[in-house]
Amino acid sequence: MKAEPYLHTVRAKETDAFSLSLRAQAEAADIPIIAYDGLCFLQQIILMRGVNRILELGTAIGYSAIGMARVRHDLEIVTIERDAERLDSARQNIDAAGFSSRITVIEADARTLDPNTLKGPFDMIFIDASKSQGIHYFERYESCLAPGGIIVTDNVLFHGFHEMTIRSRNLRQLTQKIDRFNRYLLTRKDYHTMIYPVGDGMSVSIQLR
Repeated sequence: MKAEPYLHTVRAKETDAFSLSLRAQAEAADIPIIAYDGLCFLQQIILMRGVNRILELGTAIGYSAIGMARVRHDLEIVTIERDAERLDSARQNIDAAGFSSRITVIEADARTLDPNTLKGPFDMIFIDASKSQGIHYFERYESCLAPGGIIVTDNVLFHGFHEMTIRSRNLRQLTQKIDRFNRYLLTRKDYHTMIYPVGDGMSVSIQLR
């Protein structure tokens, strides 16, 4: 039996009612959120690395921030979102989950926000924002990373699309930018990077000390 089909038969299923309600909320509003196995992957990283503080770029409705906060009772998260409507939903969901004291939501555009205004350092940075801005986000916020910290980026495989098979010019350019980001990560000798076929593809870059 090949590994990938087999894994589908044993993969954990999302059963928590509150989490499922958030996923339904996101789907109804056509807001992309992290795949469940991607969230489980993040949770494992938090546990294995002993992560205490996380910076998230791209709050959406708060699904991933809430999922990460559930891992440890002392985990602190700062998350950034520019869309006012999504922010309102995120704040309501975070409050309903009981995590308002541990998840700080900042209304700002992560592309232009001054990283020095954030109360770093952070043990982990999770990039789940604009797919075309990967290099910009990585370089802009890596100064917020604690020594030996980790940067995780979602959607680096972009639904399995390959730019040569795409007729849409805009979509092809987007996949080219994602490919450029992936290759950029592998050139950074100050990080050890692996790309994993989890969810929609996740890169894990560990800062070398």
